Amino acid sequence: MAADSSTPSGTPSATASTPSETPGTSNTPSTPGTPGTPSASSTPGTPTTKPTVKPTVKPRVKPRPPSAYAKQVEAKLDALGYPVGDVDGEITKRSKQALCAWRETNGLPVSRGGLTAADVRSVLTATKRPAATKEPGIYVNKTCLVLYQIVGKTIRRIVWVSTGAPGYDTPNRTGKVWRKWAGAHESSLYDDAYMYDSIYFLKDRPGIALHGSRVNTLIKTYPASHRCVRVMRPQIHHIFEETAIGTKVQVDGEY
Repeated sequence: MAADSSTPSGTPSATASTPSETPGTSNTPSTPGTPGTPSASSTPGTPTTKPTVKPTVKPRVKPRPPSAYAKQVEAKLDALGYPVGDVDGEITKRSKQALCAWRETNGLPVSRGGLTAADVRSVLTATKRPAATKEPGIYVNKTCLVLYQIVGKTIRRIVWVSTGAPGYDTPNRTGKVWRKWAGAHESSLYDDAYMYDSIYFLKDRPGIALHGSRVNTLIKTYPASHRCVRVMRPQIHHIFEETAIGTKVQVDGEY
């Protein structure tokens, strides 16, 4: 009798389906929120985002131009012995001569240019005139058109001068005082040209001297002499009295 190939009805088949009682993940109930702890989005009275606070922008203060300090600079230069003329806040040619001298004596680039921010800082923070860096003597700067009288280690005087006009240039030379002529005398070279308290310093150019003029208006803000160095009065008289024969005199620079 052939064996029955069918599986006995009492033995469950291996391919029988998984009981439907096993719940799928889609049927898993969601976890309820913690009682009494509402989410941030549902907190009553609390805004969802904080308002943006704009920073306070302070207005920028525009720097003052150098010209705004002109009167202060003029007053300080004048007090330190750098002649500026009228202290009125106007940077005139005389003021520029003083600025030029200030730059030279403080080791700054020498020029007759106008007032700069660097000049303002340098002048207004100064407490005294700088010490002399050259040996005793008389120094004429044709760029600034000033004379420095140095006695010991001190710049005793800074004085306006006018050097030789075009065609009559005062030579850039170093000499020594070899002759002095007190008071007034008329030039031996030019008619009606009077010289006061003359100091001669070049033996090979015996007509060239430092001297005062009949009136101070002849000491121009530009080169105007006939090779001599015109010096303001009464300053030339004091320099004459204090300068001995043999004193060094140096002329340099270009206008």
